[in-house]
Amino acid sequence: MRIPSELAETLAVVIDEGSLDAAARRLHVTPSAISQRIKALEEILGRVVLVRSKPVRATEAGAAVVRLARQAALLEHDALTELGAADDGRATVPLAVNADSLATWFLAPLARLAQRHPVVFDLHRDDQDFTAGLLEAGTVMGAVTTRAAPVAGCRVSTLGIMRYEAVAAPGFVARWLPGGVTVAGLRDAPVVDFDRRDDLQSRWLSQMDAAPAAPPRHRVPASHDFATAIALGLGWGLLPSLQSAHGLAEGTLVSLGGLAVDVPLHWQQWNLRSPLLEAIADEIVEEGRRVLDRA
Repeated sequence: MRIPSELAETLAVVIDEGSLDAAARRLHVTPSAISQRIKALEEILGRVVLVRSKPVRATEAGAAVVRLARQAALLEHDALTELGAADDGRATVPLAVNADSLATWFLAPLARLAQRHPVVFDLHRDDQDFTAGLLEAGTVMGAVTTRAAPVAGCRVSTLGIMRYEAVAAPGFVARWLPGGVTVAGLRDAPVVDFDRRDDLQSRWLSQMDAAPAAPPRHRVPASHDFATAIALGLGWGLLPSLQSAHGLAEGTLVSLGGLAVDVPLHWQQWNLRSPLLEAIADEIVEEGRRVLDRA
C-alpha cells in the first residue's frame, strides 16, 4: 500500500483550514474535488480519516496521514533549500506553546531563527498539559509541554521549570486581606483564573489549607491581560516569576507567600532528521534552559 502524496497533502490542508470548502479555496479546486480526494484516501486505507464536524478533525488514522504529509513537506523543503531550488525559500512550521511561555520567553528564539532561516511560524496556543495532543494529532511539529514521556515518533528535551508565585496588587491586599493571608481571608478574596482548565490557583489554595471552591473567580484567558487584571486589583493569582519580578521589585505587586507552584516544561518534536527542525529545537531549548528555573 502507498499513500498518494496529493491525497495526504489535501487532508492536511482540510485539517488546517477547518472545512472542505475552505480547503477548496486554498487549493483552487471545487469542494467536490476535495471530497473525492478524501473518499479516495479512505478507500485506499480502508479507514475513515476525517470527522466532518465544525471544524473538521482528523481521526486517529487521519492524524497519521497528516503527520506524513507535514513530514514529507518539511523534508522536501530541506532538500530544495540545499539544492538552491526552493520557490520562495520559506517553510511553514507549526508549533504549540502554552500562553505563559508565549508571553515571556518563547518569541525571542523564534525571532532569531527567522533572521537566519527562511521560515514562518504558525503558533498554536494551548495549556501546557494539552499541547502534546497537538503533536499526536500531527497538527504541529514541536511543542512546549509538561509531558516528559515522548509522544510516539517524537523526542524530548528538558527545558526547565516555570515557577509561579501568588501575587496581588497592594490595594487589593489592603481591601481583602487586611489581617494577612489567612484561610478566612482567602475564602472571600476574589481569584483570577486563566480559564476553566487553569488549576494553579486551586493548587495554591489547597497548599494553604483553604477551600479551592470557596472564593469568587474571574477568568481572563490571555497571559498579558491576566497579569494586568492582577496588577489592577481585580483579584489575586499566580504569575510566572518572569512576569512578576518587575512588579514585585517596583512595589506594584506584593507576594502572598506560600509555596511556589513549579511547572516542569519540556520540548518535544518529531524525531525527524531535518536541518531546519534541528535548528529550531536547538534555539528553543537553549533559550528555555537559559531563562527558566532549574529543578
